[in-house]
Amino acid sequence: MAGCNKARGKNKPKMKSNRAAKKRFSITGKGFIKHASKGRRHCLSNKSRKRKRQLVKAKFLSASDARLVSLVI
Repeated sequence: MAGCNKARGKNKPKMKSNRAAKKRFSITGKGFIKHASKGRRHCLSNKSRKRKRQLVKAKFLSASDARLVSLVI
């Protein structure tokens, strides 16, 4: 049988990561979780140059949110 584990019961199945979360978040070298800023997709003509420029920078999740996101990555 293809994909059959001969040593049954010894290995637990792998935990699947949430693919959507994997694409949206990344972990830095120090362990912080980085994400892109919101508000950069549309209606850019109403926003000032300074605001759009500051939205380019990456943001980091707070500790409480990072704990939840780290479970699904």
